[in-house]
Amino acid sequence: MTTPDHQPPAPDTPEPQFKDRIYRSPSSIAGGVLLLAIAGWLGIDALVTGEGRAPWVALAVLILLVPLVVAFTLRPAVFANEQRMRIRNPFRVIVLPWGTVEAFRSGYSNEVLDKAGTKYQVWAVPVSLRARKRAARREARGEAREAREARGARGDTAAGRGGPSGGRSRGPSAVTDGPVRAQTDQIMHDLGELLEARGKDPRAQGEVSVRWAYEIVGPAVAGAVLLAVLLAVG
Repeated sequence: MTTPDHQPPAPDTPEPQFKDRIYRSPSSIAGGVLLLAIAGWLGIDALVTGEGRAPWVALAVLILLVPLVVAFTLRPAVFANEQRMRIRNPFRVIVLPWGTVEAFRSGYSNEVLDKAGTKYQVWAVPVSLRARKRAARREARGEAREAREARGARGDTAAGRGGPSGGRSRGPSAVTDGPVRAQTDQIMHDLGELLEARGKDPRAQGEVSVRWAYEIVGPAVAGAVLLAVLLAVG
C-alpha cells in the first residue's frame, strides 16, 4: 500500500520589519509636564479651599485647560515604519502610507505633502531657527578648519616636509562627514530617506486616513461649555 508523501509546511519567512521609529519634542514634553503640574496645583487648591462658585470655575478651567495642554505638548508624535508614517497632531491623527507621500517641506514649520496636494503640519517636529543658525555656524567652522588643514598640508609638501618622516602628525579631524544639521532638520532628512526607500514598495501603498482626536476635543468642549455657563449665570 502506498502512502502519499507528506511535505513539511513551508516556514514563514516574513519580510524584515522594524518597529516604529518615534519622533517627539523633548522640550515640549518638559514644558507640558511643568504646565500640568502648575495647573494641577492651582486647580486643586481652588477646589479644596475655594468658596462660592470658585470650585466650580476651577473645575471647568481644569477640564478645559488640561486637554489643551496635553494636546499641544505631550500628544504630538510621529511614528514611522516600513509601511507608513502616522502623524499625531494636537487634534488629528493622520496616517500616510509611504506611497501616498509626495515630499517633505521645511520652512518656518515642517510639513508633509501627499500626492493629492494636501499639506499636513508635523507638530511633533517643530522648527528651531536658533538651532539652524548654530548648525550653520558649526558647519562654517568645520569648513574653515578643513581649508586651513588643506593649506597646511600643501605648504608642508611644498617645503619638503610632507613625507612620512618629516611631516607633522595630525590628529583626526573633528569635522564629521556630511552636512551639519539641526536636530529637527535631521529628523525630516531621515523621514525623507525612508520615503525614498519605501515609497514604491507594494506594501507601502494605500489611502490617507485622517481621524479627529475626540478624546481631546470632547473634554475641552465640555470644559468650555461649563465655563461659559458659569460665567453667564454669574
